[in-house]
Amino acid sequence: MSASPEPGRVARSLVVFGAEVRKHRKRAGLSQDRLADIIQFSQSLIGFIERGERTPSRNFAQRCDDALKAGGEIINLWTHITRAASPQWFRGWLDIEQQAHTLHTWQPLVVPGLLQTEEYAHAVISGEPGITVEQTEKAVKARMERREIFSRSARPMLRVVLDETVLLRPIGGKEVMRRQLEHLLEVTDSPRIGIQVVPLALGATTGVSGGFVIAQLQGNTDTVYIESATHGHISDRTEDVEAIYARYDTIRSEAHPQHVSIELIREAEKSWT
Repeated sequence: MSASPEPGRVARSLVVFGAEVRKHRKRAGLSQDRLADIIQFSQSLIGFIERGERTPSRNFAQRCDDALKAGGEIINLWTHITRAASPQWFRGWLDIEQQAHTLHTWQPLVVPGLLQTEEYAHAVISGEPGITVEQTEKAVKARMERREIFSRSARPMLRVVLDETVLLRPIGGKEVMRRQLEHLLEVTDSPRIGIQVVPLALGATTGVSGGFVIAQLQGNTDTVYIESATHGHISDRTEDVEAIYARYDTIRSEAHPQHVSIELIREAEKSWT
């Protein structure tokens, strides 16, 4: 599921970010050319970003923060850009996702956002009614930046259960699907990411009403994100969390073990070649 970002909020965030980079650059006594040499990005890109005309990557923000000794101010602003490019109702979940030590998710329709390739995400997001090309690009970039949680030192565990139809639905066409399933096979090399597939032949109905995510947080109540056709619902209410856990356990019990699931993904990937 996707939704349109708010273009005005995104634009304001980019302007604020660019002004902050420019402020710290001038405080450090560096020209754009000199900063470009240090962070290994082009001077033209720095100019675009300082004017609020381009969306920076996390890598760009982190290198600027380090080079300009900004003490985390630049990287913190970058997180606001990611939030601004997401629908308002989803922003609370971004904070939870960042804090979680373990995420469990069930997805009956599409690959979960954290494991989507850029092309697959573009195909999913562009299907949102009324979304513009610019909004699509910003939303895709925000989704890709969410994957940075797997690059940090304290990476979360991610346990995914997919319906087999996710492997068979031609989102974006054959080449997009082939690359997406290739990516799923690659990420399962990590012991911190697991994928199980519920076989189509089973005819299981427990999870057909929609996808969800369970976030486990250190020292905090578990929180669930429940998807719907228009927006997601976030809850840490005991009855909601317990109901989702019960549903997840039932679905997972019907899934293939991981080694069988990986072979199923590999067969599906070949079928898209």
